[in-house]
Order: sequence, then structure tokens, then C-alpha cells
Amino acid sequence: MKKANRERLIDQAARLLTSASAVVCLTGAGVSAESGVPTFRDAQTGLWSQFEAEELASPQGFERDPGLVWRWYMWRLTVVEAATPNPGHAALARLASLCEEFVLVTQNVDNLHEQAGSADILHLHGSLLHFRCQVCAQPHRLTDAERRRQLPPTCARCGEFVRPDVVWFGEGLPWQAVEAAFVAASSCDLMLVVGASGLVYPAAQLPLIAKQAGATILDINLQPGPLSSIVDLFLQGKSGEILPALAQSVAWLIQG
Repeated sequence: MKKANRERLIDQAARLLTSASAVVCLTGAGVSAESGVPTFRDAQTGLWSQFEAEELASPQGFERDPGLVWRWYMWRLTVVEAATPNPGHAALARLASLCEEFVLVTQNVDNLHEQAGSADILHLHGSLLHFRCQVCAQPHRLTDAERRRQLPPTCARCGEFVRPDVVWFGEGLPWQAVEAAFVAASSCDLMLVVGASGLVYPAAQLPLIAKQAGATILDINLQPGPLSSIVDLFLQGKSGEILPALAQSVAWLIQG
């Protein structure tokens, strides 16, 4: 996208944001990828490339080989903990403070939004940094020693294996977060989609719900995707470059 055209689109997007009374932002893997966090598929590199996704991230895979699944998630946890928020994360936290009402919904399982200053985030796919018992759901505080083990730790309450508190293949999403996201999408007047492919459901339904309710849809992505047919304004490029400029433009408009 040429500089002059980008500036024009950012100004247009900023004006839409400042006129909106309720904004919902949906973020996907593209936002965290700019911080060096690999997408789910990209995380299956090196040693892990020989395994199917379902072997590493499903209840059945965990049942068959809990040690394999545990070691993969401990590797992913190390990668996530080494990452830091990028300017896009920071800009979203700033936008939240500038907008009248701003709800952040993410498909990402890291905590980079929180680190950047965003609060009350709806995590649709859980968190890599939280753990619970696979049977009784008792929360578990992970120790350094447990991270280095070949097998997952066991639950202090029932003795079953502990697992990451993320959504695996074949599992339902956390209903409270999903319900809150659907309510927010149906009542917003602008939805900002950032780094989300539009391929993963039910998150991909949120822009459709917002559109059907009359909301304006803004999309910031490297490439057009399945949502292109309903998008009102598409800004092509890295969110870490576009979002800071957008937040600054919104701030200028508010200041008059």
C-alpha cells in the first residue's frame, strides 16, 4: 500500500473510530506473529513437524501420549514468554483508552495484550500461561521443576494429569467468553479485525454478526481474506505499523 493511500485510509478509519460509540476489536495470530510468536501451524517446525496437529493438541492425543503433548506446550510456553508486545499491541491499548466503549476479543493464547496494557480481554481459545486438571478442572500453578519434566504434573485434588488451559481440537470454547463476545459484536457499531484470518470459527462469525447488526467493519491484515466481502475498509500491511498511526490519528481528531 502506497504511503499516500495508506495515510488517506488511516485518516478515514480514524474518523470512523471517533464517531463510533461502541467498538469491538477481534485479534488473531497475525498480531502476535509480529512479536515472534509462531502461529499454531508455524509452531510445528523442527522436531514437531513430524507430528499431526491432532497428536499435539487434542484430548485424544493427550490421552495417548501426555508426555509428548506436555513437552510441546512447554516449548511453546518458552517461546511465548520470550516475546514482548509490539507497537500494535500498545496501540490497541491506547485505542481502548480513546474510544467511548472498546471490547477486545482475541484468538491468541499469549498474554501480550495484557503486557501492553489492555484489560478485560475475552480469550476465546484460552491461555498458554494457565493450567488446570484435565478431569476436575482444578487450576494448577506451574513450577519450574514441572516445566522440565517429561510428563505433566498431577492434580493436587484428584491426581489426574494437568494440562494447558487452552482449547484443543474437538473441544468447545469457553462459553462465557464466547457469549460475551457475541453480545458485544451484536451491539457494536464498529468492528476492528486485526491479524485474524477469518477461517477459524466461531470467532470468524463475530464480524458477520456485527455486520448484520449494522456495524462498520475495518480490517487490518497482510492480505485480503474470507471476510473481504463484508469489510467496509481494508488497510493492508503490518498491524504494528498501521495501528500506531491509527491510534495517533484518533487522538489528534479527539483533541481537535
